[in-house]
Amino acid sequence: MPIRYEDGLARFEGLCAVDEALPLAEWLEATEAARVDLAACTELHTALLQLLLAARPALAAPPEDAFLRRWVAPLLAG
Repeated sequence: MPIRYEDGLARFEGLCAVDEALPLAEWLEATEAARVDLAACTELHTALLQLLLAARPALAAPPEDAFLRRWVAPLLAG
């Protein structure tokens, strides 16, 4: 499973595709003080990025992937 949910933390792993959007939206809506770990994420569908930008969960771990670290992490940190 590309996104694992553990209490208030969502761990993104590998290719995170559009089919993860609905579960992520439901989790973000139901979780107070949500945090996301993008360290192991290698690809992030834009639908998931839009959800993260709208919900603004805390970034527990930035992506290790160079592209995501350069372009996505700053959007979520700011």
